[in-house]
Parts: sequence; structure tokens; C-alpha cells
Amino acid sequence: MNDKHFPAWILSSVVLLSGCHPAPQTIASPPVVIGLSTAVVQQVSLPDGVRSVGTVRAKEDSVLSVQTTGRVAAVLVREGDAVRAGQTLLTLDNAEALSNVAQAKASVGSYEEQVKAAQADAELANSTLHRYELLKQRKSVSPQEFDEVARRAEASQARVDAAQAQLAAAKAGVAGASTSANYSRLTAPFAGYVTARHVDPGAMALPGSPLLEIERAGPLQLQITVDESLVQEIQNRMPIQVSIGSLPSPSMLGRVAEIDPAADPASHSFVVKIDLPPSAALRSGMFGTAAFSQGTHLVVVLPRSAVVKHGSLDTVWIVGTDGVAALRYVTLGETRNETVEALSGLSAGERVVLAPEDRELGGRRIGVQR
Repeated sequence: MNDKHFPAWILSSVVLLSGCHPAPQTIASPPVVIGLSTAVVQQVSLPDGVRSVGTVRAKEDSVLSVQTTGRVAAVLVREGDAVRAGQTLLTLDNAEALSNVAQAKASVGSYEEQVKAAQADAELANSTLHRYELLKQRKSVSPQEFDEVARRAEASQARVDAAQAQLAAAKAGVAGASTSANYSRLTAPFAGYVTARHVDPGAMALPGSPLLEIERAGPLQLQITVDESLVQEIQNRMPIQVSIGSLPSPSMLGRVAEIDPAADPASHSFVVKIDLPPSAALRSGMFGTAAFSQGTHLVVVLPRSAVVKHGSLDTVWIVGTDGVAALRYVTLGETRNETVEALSGLSAGERVVLAPEDRELGGRRIGVQR
């Protein structure tokens, strides 16, 4: 078949159609974000064991009360105040105690005068007795006269002894009254911090009723309770991994300082005290956990800086093999130093963007700084 058998208009259409092929299209490259760093999600082996919860406490604390009944005149400290050993923390109304001290001191002065007078009489009587002894040797006095002088000397010495006994009792009264007056002052038994205040001025203080609580300044302890099944594995000075969740770097290494010898009869648990390393960020009352190792287990971890909060959800930006970022929702577990455990949503070997802050990285290529 040749071209002369087709109409001219058909041939024209074929020519026109043959020249209408679409031009090839170019696919736009995703925008590039530079200046970010990435890290590879790791699978690591961590100790497997039991965790016991507890509270950070001072090594020594004291609940303070008075030893005499009285009305509170002044409370000189507040909760959180630092105190030194021997510092006055609280005073009672001690007007009556001071009056008793003054009366006791007055009694002492009176008995001192009586002792002086009795001693003077005794000296005179002894001097007279000495003269009569010489006269007796010369037979210048009768036995009856000598006996009368001797009895007067003995009576004078008895009055001295009685006056001295009364003086001693009066001095003991001063000491007792002074002690009672001192009971009106409540002082710090050691240097530390006031942790609780249970009374205000004007209240009636009774012996044994708690008024103030203080803790000794210095290193702190984590006090935990452990089940009786675990206590056999714990030894004094044993290193224990401790986590204080409210600290910027929550993990630290403590050492067992004390294990209570008797269990709580209700819970069958033992109190274990763990010495903590010095830290300016540690405060009494903080919540903590102690981990007792019983083998290991594998976990997936990533840097904490890669986690971004979207509302109440945790997310990370994943960098694919093509270098493009995509948002991924994850479920996180325990935080350890600068890493956090990924319970779901991530696999070891995946790459995440570090410190993305509030950047929108979806669909963008990450030009990383390795």
C-alpha cells in the first residue's frame, strides 16, 4: 500500500501527531536542612534486676522537744534554715523559772552567812576548850567545868556541820533551778537544717511533744525497703546503682551503709540505707530508686536530645537511607544519663536527628554534621 491511496487530510493528521510528544519532566529535589547532627539508635545490654524505691534522707536527724511544761515565747527558726550546733531555736516563757533561780541564790547567800557565824562560834569554843585543857592539866578547873566547855565546843561544830549541809542543799537548789531555767531554751544538737516546725509562739509545749525537726548537714543517704528474699544478696559497702529522677544527671553510684537487722513484721521487708556521693543538687526528701542487678537484658536506646514533644506524645525525626527526614512516634522507657530507652517505634541502626527543637523537617533532606 502506498501513500496515494489515503486522503490528503489523513496524511496531514499523521504528520501533526508525530510532532506532539510531551517534553521530559524534571523531578524537584527535596530542600536541604544543614547544621544538624544525627546519631544511630543503639542496642545495648543493661543490667536486669530488681528496683527498690525510697527517699533521700540525712544520715542523722532529730525530733526536738522540751523537758518542761511551758508556753512558747519565741520560735527563732523557720523550715529550711541552716543552724549551728548549740544555737537557740526556741524559748519558753521562763519568768517563773528565773524567779526560782533568784530565790535559790538568795538562800545560798543566807546559808553562807549562817556558816560563817557558826564557824566563828566554833573557833571561839575550840579556843576556850584548848585553854581549859591546859587548866585541866594543872588541875585548875574541875572536871565538871571542863566537860561543860567540851560540850559547848562539840555543839558549835555540829552547828557548823548543819549550816554547811544547808548551804550545800541551797547550792543544789540553785543548780536545779538553773537547769529548769535552761530547759526553757531549745538548742540544736548538731549543725544542720530545720526540716519541720510544729509549733508557733503562744502554744503550750509539753515534755516529749515534737516542736522542731532538724537534719544533720553533710552527705545524704537513700533509704529504701527491700523484700526479705533480696536482703540476703545485699552486703555492707556493696556498690548500688541509684537513680534520682529529679536531678539533671539522675544516675549515680552509691554504697550500702547499713542494713536493718530486723524486718518489718507487717511487710516482711528490711530497711537498707545507701550512702550517696556528694552533690549540691541533692536534697532531703527527693524520691529515688536503687537497682539490684540480676543478669542483663537488651534494650534499644537513643540520645535524649533527639526526643521532641508533640503535645503529650514523644516523637523523633528519622533520617531515611535517602537522607530525608520523617516524623516517628515512639514509646519511651527509663532514662539513663544522656540516653533514653525506646520501648517501641525504633530499631537499632536507624538514624535520628539530634536537637531538632521546633524545626519542621518532614520531607527535607538532612545535611548533617557527623
